[in-house]
Amino acid sequence: MQWAETILIVAIMLISVLGPSIVIAVLGYAVIKALSRNPSAASKIFMGMLVMLLFVEVISIISILIIFQLFGK
Repeated sequence: MQWAETILIVAIMLISVLGPSIVIAVLGYAVIKALSRNPSAASKIFMGMLVMLLFVEVISIISILIIFQLFGK
């Protein structure tokens, strides 16, 4: 039973970390592409990027805290 629970915890943590990591990578690519098309809109693009990164990181932290709450002993 111990091994199954450990594998489950690792799988859930992998998903909760891998999801936001993919979103950050896609967001970075989109920001670079947008800045190359329109460099004069850098301040608006930068502000949107910061808001998106903030939400992605918060979701990641909350999901890890939920995992610790569910599987903590």
